[in-house]
Amino acid sequence: MHLVYADNKGQIYDHPDLLALGRNGEFLTDIYEEELIRLPEGATLVSLPGTRALGFDPETGKTISLPGEYSAVGALLPQGFTRLLLPGYGKREDAEPFPLFGYTAVVWKEDGFYVAADATDDPYRWNPTIFPDEQVESKVREITGLYPDNRIWQHLSNCALVYGCLTSRNTFLERWEGALPVSSTCNAGCVGCISEQPDDSPFPSPQVRMNFKPTVEEMVELMLHHLEASADSIISFGQGCEGEPSTRGVDIAEAIRRVREKTDRGFININTNAGLTQMIEKITDAGLDLMRVSTISALDDHYNAYYRPRLYGVEDVGRSLKYAADHGVYTSINYLIFPGVTDREEEIEAMVDFINRNQVKLIQMRNLNIDPELYLSTIPKAKGELLGMKTMLEIFKSECPDTVIGSYTHVPPSEFRKQIKKP
Repeated sequence: MHLVYADNKGQIYDHPDLLALGRNGEFLTDIYEEELIRLPEGATLVSLPGTRALGFDPETGKTISLPGEYSAVGALLPQGFTRLLLPGYGKREDAEPFPLFGYTAVVWKEDGFYVAADATDDPYRWNPTIFPDEQVESKVREITGLYPDNRIWQHLSNCALVYGCLTSRNTFLERWEGALPVSSTCNAGCVGCISEQPDDSPFPSPQVRMNFKPTVEEMVELMLHHLEASADSIISFGQGCEGEPSTRGVDIAEAIRRVREKTDRGFININTNAGLTQMIEKITDAGLDLMRVSTISALDDHYNAYYRPRLYGVEDVGRSLKYAADHGVYTSINYLIFPGVTDREEEIEAMVDFINRNQVKLIQMRNLNIDPELYLSTIPKAKGELLGMKTMLEIFKSECPDTVIGSYTHVPPSEFRKQIKKP
């Protein structure tokens, strides 16, 4: 399991003598065979700016830092894969924070690149290689031509063609989970927000947040187009290019009611922080099918340090989830995970209780996109033992027997779908 590193021109090498190191939170660690899988299709190798490549010398038992012209390398994983370790690296004193990506430890073995990760879902539908650019471009021209006055379609065309957003591409390809952004405002100020950062932020947001307020009519038009395309289609409020969708809760509820008066096909989903419980109740009562709640912790101090919520907390998030579950919504959490934090003993214990108490049906494991030093300096210090990411996954499977572990939104199983009551 040899060290992988890059030169200042971006050329990647494997070291003939040094072994790769991983990182769990603040600590460098060995990488074990059982933690490795072959580099998945659709993954990307990147050099880590401002770093020193570190390797382990098995002859001397020492950690070796390569010369300054070489940097550490990490892998960016496609959806469906949960990272188990960060890359092992040292930061230079003048280093800027990393761009907002989720970096995973990568090694070279005798037959190729491997990463410290676990396959937690079927990656097929979210494999970037099955989204041919030519097909997307053709569909963008076709559909924006059909709806020339709908600003949401125009906005999504930029997401699909410039950012390569897979959910927006789905919308144009009329399949699977499609995007419906509606809000330019948010009730939280997440440290790692990908659509809006303050002017003095040490890193730019990789996307630009939408800057208009779609009408109910625009929402309904897009929803009907996507939901009627196929029986298992999902239309989702709450995208990376917007704020918190439930700030538009009254309009979302009205749009859902109008759509369900015309069709019962497909599923309506909201991706939300669920802090506005009264709005979540309105949206649920209008006919919501699925709800995915973004969270990073069930502990107040950790949650508040990252989300910086405005006038809500973890308790409100739990109430929203419980209300939705009690009213027939298939609920999940979009769990932002980070090796060395999510696998802390106190984090696991609190999240297991949160999941079971609020009847969460699905845990969507999502690798947190953030600079490790920035994140670790923002949140509380560990209080308990680090159990490791593989152990954490095993505990969730054992202690949350009614909850599925995956990586993205699922169509509910048939036995649950029978329970969904359309208004």
